[in-house]
Amino acid sequence: MDDQPKTAAEMKEIRLNRKLAQNVEGIKAMADIAAADIAIRKRTADLRAMRLAKEAADRDKPAEPKAKPKKKKSS
Repeated sequence: MDDQPKTAAEMKEIRLNRKLAQNVEGIKAMADIAAADIAIRKRTADLRAMRLAKEAADRDKPAEPKAKPKKKKSS
């Protein structure tokens, strides 16, 4: 690092560059969040469609009742 003191103009330029870099990083982060949100919504919609299809198939074909075992008569 430089041990020489910086002028006001140099400090202003450093702050401006830092702010621009932070803005770029913020935009990238927001894009990543939006992409993740879209992926989650798509997966949720796919899972919902599969669940509804399964429920419809189950409704069309009701489950067979289970046979109850006969109790032994005690004497």
